[in-house]
Amino acid sequence: MKPARNASLVLCLAALALAAAETYQKPPQAVLDALNAPTTPTLSLSPTRDFALQGSPVRYPPIAELSQPMLRLAGQRINPKTNGLHNATFNSSLTLRKIPEGTEIKIDLPPNPKLSGGRWSPDGTHFAFTNTTAAGIELWVGDTTGKTHRIEGVRVNEVMGSAFGGGGGRGGAGGGGGGPVQWLPDGKGLLVYTVKANRAPAPRESSVPTGPHVQQSLGGAAPVVTHEDMLQTPHDEDLWEYYATSQLATIDLATGKVTPVGRAGIIESAHVSPDGRHLLVTTIHRPFSYLYQYRAFPKEVEIWDRAGKVLHKVASQPLEDRVPINGVPTGPRSIEWQPGEPATVLWVEALDGGDLRNNVPFRDRILALKAPFTGDPVEIFKTQYRFAGIQFAAKGGLALVEDTDRKTRHVRTFAIDLDQPGQAAPVPIWDRNNQDRYHDPGSPMMKAMPNGQMAMIQDGDNLFLNGLGASPTGDHPFLDRFNLATKQAERLFHCDDDHYEQVVALLDTHGTKFLTRRESPTEPPNYYVRTASGRMTAVTRYPDPQPIFRKVTRQLVTYERPDGVPLSFNLYLPPDYKAGTRLPTIIWAYPYEYNDAQTAGQVSGSTKRFTEVTGYSEIFHALDGFAVLANAAMPVVGSDPDTVNNTYIDQIIADAKAAIDKAASMGVTDPNRVGVGGHSYGAFMTENLLSHCDLFKAGVAESGAANRTLTPFGFQSERRTLWQAPDIYLKMSPFMYADKIKTPLLLIHGEADDNDGTFPIQSDRMYQAVRGNGGIVRLVFLPYEAHGYRAKETIEHVLYEKFAWFNKYVKNASGATGSNN
Repeated sequence: MKPARNASLVLCLAALALAAAETYQKPPQAVLDALNAPTTPTLSLSPTRDFALQGSPVRYPPIAELSQPMLRLAGQRINPKTNGLHNATFNSSLTLRKIPEGTEIKIDLPPNPKLSGGRWSPDGTHFAFTNTTAAGIELWVGDTTGKTHRIEGVRVNEVMGSAFGGGGGRGGAGGGGGGPVQWLPDGKGLLVYTVKANRAPAPRESSVPTGPHVQQSLGGAAPVVTHEDMLQTPHDEDLWEYYATSQLATIDLATGKVTPVGRAGIIESAHVSPDGRHLLVTTIHRPFSYLYQYRAFPKEVEIWDRAGKVLHKVASQPLEDRVPINGVPTGPRSIEWQPGEPATVLWVEALDGGDLRNNVPFRDRILALKAPFTGDPVEIFKTQYRFAGIQFAAKGGLALVEDTDRKTRHVRTFAIDLDQPGQAAPVPIWDRNNQDRYHDPGSPMMKAMPNGQMAMIQDGDNLFLNGLGASPTGDHPFLDRFNLATKQAERLFHCDDDHYEQVVALLDTHGTKFLTRRESPTEPPNYYVRTASGRMTAVTRYPDPQPIFRKVTRQLVTYERPDGVPLSFNLYLPPDYKAGTRLPTIIWAYPYEYNDAQTAGQVSGSTKRFTEVTGYSEIFHALDGFAVLANAAMPVVGSDPDTVNNTYIDQIIADAKAAIDKAASMGVTDPNRVGVGGHSYGAFMTENLLSHCDLFKAGVAESGAANRTLTPFGFQSERRTLWQAPDIYLKMSPFMYADKIKTPLLLIHGEADDNDGTFPIQSDRMYQAVRGNGGIVRLVFLPYEAHGYRAKETIEHVLYEKFAWFNKYVKNASGATGSNN
C-alpha cells in the first residue's frame, strides 16, 4: 500500500503545481504593437454643429485600476473611494474641433485626468465633464475657447450610472438626457446628483451576527433569472443605501452657486421638463430584495417643482417580483416628458396584466398628463402587440410608436398625433420582421432638445432615415428623406461600393449638408462634411494605427447548409498568404435564433470597413499564420421561438460543418487542423460542439455557461423553464456530456463575471468535469475581470493563452494536409 500512497502524493503535488498562480504573459511582438496602437477617435457634435468634442479613451487600463475597492451590491459594482461605478470607462484627454474646418483647440485639463465624455449645453457654448480622482468625482465646465474650471464644493454621485450615460429602470422615468449631470434647458445651469455634504462615515459591519439571514416566499409563482452581485445581508442593504443616496442640486453657471433640490434619497433618475420648471424623479426605497437587482426595487415616480416640492405622484411601484417570464410590470412604465410640450408626461400601462399568455385585443396603452397635473390622464393610443418604443418629433404632436410580437418577431411602426388622442387615426408606416436586415428602412435622425431629450429632426412632412443598407454583398449605409404623407423615400446619400461611410449627423434641417464617417480597407475612419451635390470636405485626418493589418486580407464568403439555409463568414488570411496553401483555421462564432431561413442567412457587416483589431479579438490569430473565419453564421432556425432550441445541437453542428467544408473547398483551410471558439453564448456553443462532434482539434470557451440547470428560469432566447423542458436543458448542457469531450478545451473566465447566468462557477465545474473524465483541459481565471475583459495585462495574457493553445493543438496537430499543390 505504501507505493500507492506515494504515487497519490506525487499526483497531488503535480496537481497543486499546475494550479499555482502564474504571472501575466504577453503575445508575440507584432500583436503587442497592434494592440497598443492608439484608438481612432470619435466626435461628439455640439447642438449648433459648429464644434465637436474628441475624447481619448483609455482602452486598456492597468490591472491596478481594476483592483480598486469594489462593493458588489444590488446588481451594481461600486467603488467606495469615488462613490461611482467600479471599472468605469474614462478618457485621458479631451480636445475641441472646429466644424467644418477640423481645427483642433486645446482644452485646459486637470493633471493626471480620468475624464468622462462631455455633454454640451443646449446653446453649444459650454460643455460639462467629470474628472475622477482618489477622493471622488469632480465636476468641470468648459467653453469653446478651451478654457475650463472646476465647480467647487461638488462631488458627483455616479452610482446610478455614468454622468453622461443615463439612468432609469424598467418602471421608472426614462427618456434621453438623463444621468447624474444634466444641463438645464436654458443652458444657464446644471442639475446634478451629488454626494451629500458632511455625510457620515459608511456603516460598519458588526463582527458578531445578530441572527440568521432569512428569505421566504408565501406562495405565488415568482421566477427570476440568475443575477450576480445581489444583496445578501442587512449590512449590504445599509451599504448600498449609503452609497446610492444622492442629493439633487442645481448649479448656477454664472455664480457657481449650488442649491439643493428636494430631499436626499436613492435617486434612480431625474429628468428636467422641456420648460425647465419641473422634474420627473424616480426614487427607490425599502424593502429591498436579495433576489432582484435594484431596478426592480420598490419606487416612487413623482413630479417635483424646481424647489423639490412634490406636485404629483405618477406611480407608486412595488417590488417587481411577480412579473412573468417575457412579461412587463402592470403599473406605469416608460415614463418620460413629451419633448415638444412645456410639461406633459407620458407613460405606458399594460392591458394584459403584463402577461403575454393572456389573450386580449390590446396589450398596452399610452397615457398623457399635462401640467398642472391635476386632471385625469388621457389615453393616447393602444397597441395590439407589446409596446416597443416611441420617438417624438421636435415640434407638435407627431410621434412614431412601435409594437412587437415575440412569436412572429414582427415589429410595426405607426405615426400618431399626440395632440388629437382618439381623433386622428394612427397611420401604419412599417411592418416587418425585426430580424430582416435587408428591409430595414433605417432609423430617424435625432437631435438633442434643450432638456437633453432626443427628438426626430423634421422638415415639413419629412423625416430623415439613417440606415445600414444591409444586402447580400454587405452593408451600404444610406440617408433617406422620408415623406410621412406619401410614405415615399428619397435617397440623399448611399455609400459607394468601395467604402463604408455612414451619416453621423445632419448639419442643416433640410438634409443638404451632413457629417459622415468614412473608411475603406486601406483608409482609416475619418470625418467628412458632405453636401447633397456630392461635395466632400475632410474634417479629420487620422492616420493608420495598425499598418500590419493592411497586409491581412478580408473576404465575405457565402455558402449554404445542406438543408438550404444560407450562411456566411468573414475570412481573414495572414500577411503574405500564398494562394493554394491550406492553413490551420479558427472558427469564431455566436449562435442566434431565427424564425425562418431567409432572415437567418442574411449577411451582416461589411468587408469595406477598415480593419482595426482591438481587445482579445480572434482576428489577431491571422498574424500567427491562421485562417480566421470570423462572425461565422451559426443560426438556429425554427418557426416557433418557444421550441426552436429542440434542434439546437443538430443545427450548430450542421452550421460548423458547412463552414469547414466551404473553407476547405476554397483551398484555404486544412480540415484536419480546425479550432473553434466563442465568448459567452459562443463559449456555450463551443463546449457543445466539442461534446457532440469530432470536427475540431481544439476549442476556446470564454466566459460561458455549460450547465443550464443553473439557469433554470430560461437563458438566451429560451423561455421554457427547467421543469417545463427538462430534456432540453439537459441535452443543451455540455456539462452533462463532459465525459465525451476528448478535444483539448481552454476555459477562460473573469473571476468577477457580472453577466446573468455566466457565473464563474460554470467554468470551474466544467473544468472539474472534463478533468475528472480524463479530458485535456485548462482553466484560466482572470482576477478582477467581469464578463468582458479590460485590463492591459489581462488582454495580453488572454491572447497569449489562446495563441499557445491553438498553436499546440491546432497548428501543430498531426495529420496536416499542407498545400493543394
